[in-house]
Amino acid sequence: MIRTRFAPSPNGPLHLGHAYAAIAAHDLARAAGGEFLLRIEDIDGTRSRSELVEEFLSDLAWLGLRWDGEVVFQSRRIGSYGAAGERLKAMGLLYPCRCTRAEIAAAAKEVGLDGPLYPGTCRGRSVNAEGAAWRLDMAAAMALAGPLEWIDDLAGAQRADPARFGDVVLLRKEAPASYHLAATLDDAADGITLVTRGTDLFYATHVHRLIQALLGLPVPRWHHHGLLVEPDGRKLAKRRGSPSLADRRRAGEDGLALAQALRTGCLPAGISLAEGVSSHP
Repeated sequence: MIRTRFAPSPNGPLHLGHAYAAIAAHDLARAAGGEFLLRIEDIDGTRSRSELVEEFLSDLAWLGLRWDGEVVFQSRRIGSYGAAGERLKAMGLLYPCRCTRAEIAAAAKEVGLDGPLYPGTCRGRSVNAEGAAWRLDMAAAMALAGPLEWIDDLAGAQRADPARFGDVVLLRKEAPASYHLAATLDDAADGITLVTRGTDLFYATHVHRLIQALLGLPVPRWHHHGLLVEPDGRKLAKRRGSPSLADRRRAGEDGLALAQALRTGCLPAGISLAEGVSSHP
């Protein structure tokens, strides 16, 4: 049975980009007679605002979307992230790092997919682990896992190449886990068989596939859809004040009509759909 999820973070109101993503996950599940789950990714420290959760539920109901089962909260799974981190430490694959972003930017010789590629400053060094971030030794992890592949519904078969991210942080200083680790563990725990998300996270899947192999997790399929973008080509974003679904709902807009318009590509003026990835990396 197919099972999808929509997993917003309560650090700002939902906007049309979130609506498009939620509809994609919902409709793919319903078309196959499957299940659609709702997960709240609320472990981002002080940025997470619990009062937004009820707004999210109201927004989704306004769009005519119904989820199966109870809402899942990441904050109730913190123990599982720590346990996975300990397993990876025991395998010799994580090391503590106290480098700041400024230090990394100054020392980096390459640019990776997440910005300046971490140069491995703390790898193999004696570092005080108290309050440090923990990075994945990418070369050691890839050697242990061996060649890996994953399947995207739209882009086809992909060879996993997580090296382009360098030694990513899996356990953060200010949160229980990074997005890479938490989302991968949660999708496995929730039995997600089809991970739907925007193309901005396409390459992150290379890292997630590696984590699955290291921890013996099930491997889903992925479906990376296009993104709604502003006239300048940038995706809609909370931090730039993209109109919220809650504001539209309170203004009396028809949520069911809006959802149907998004399904058929009838987008509001000034907003367009940037197509998804359609080729191999």
